[in-house]
Amino acid sequence: MRYRLDIEYDGTPFVGWQRQELPHTVQQVLEEALRICLRSEITIFGSGRTDTGVHALGQVAHFDYDEELDTYRVRESLNALVRPYPVSIHALERVSDDFHARFSACQRTYLYKIQNTRFPPALDKNRVWWYVHPLDVQAMQEAANLLIGRHDFSTFRSSQCQAKSPVKTLDSITVRREGELILIEVRARSFLHHQVRNMVGSLVMVGNGRWTVADFRRAFEACDRQQGGQTAPAAGLYFVSVAY
Repeated sequence: MRYRLDIEYDGTPFVGWQRQELPHTVQQVLEEALRICLRSEITIFGSGRTDTGVHALGQVAHFDYDEELDTYRVRESLNALVRPYPVSIHALERVSDDFHARFSACQRTYLYKIQNTRFPPALDKNRVWWYVHPLDVQAMQEAANLLIGRHDFSTFRSSQCQAKSPVKTLDSITVRREGELILIEVRARSFLHHQVRNMVGSLVMVGNGRWTVADFRRAFEACDRQQGGQTAPAAGLYFVSVAY
């Protein structure tokens, strides 16, 4: 029987989603909780990997178990077991056997937060990119519009990316200001490693006036990571939701 988990977490203390030799990954914490709760070795499969320090508002995962579960009681138990860590299971439900958290996904949404102030964040430390210089949101949106559609995103691809092709289809990208925050929201079926953070770093180059929109276009069309801007800090990135 297959079960779906809807998960929120603060990525600050974790070295990412995926279980590895290093301690404190989100997958490891959840699998340990499931092992204690269900008295069985459980492997969970996430809808997408998040890097060290990246947060999630709507990560989705699934696991298989031989018996029918009381999903309410198991969810409550899991939340108690993971309590030392900033992880919360919002929902646990039975799903069809052909559901797959990763491969059934048709769209993923990420949000990047920039605090554009002279003073540093206090409550939102490790949850935003603090950027002190003024940013032109309109220019950033004009440059961002160039990214929509199917393109070679090599300029925004990490050297460690394991994807077979740099070609991806970006469904939408919006840049807006809400008070002291600049919010960049992107949607696509899938992303390259560090793609969102690298796109944000280049958009900031436009926003601060170091690049024109034409400069951004040239860097994008060069299909060369060396031509792109910096990789934005992990702290500002949130995995918002998955559509199935």
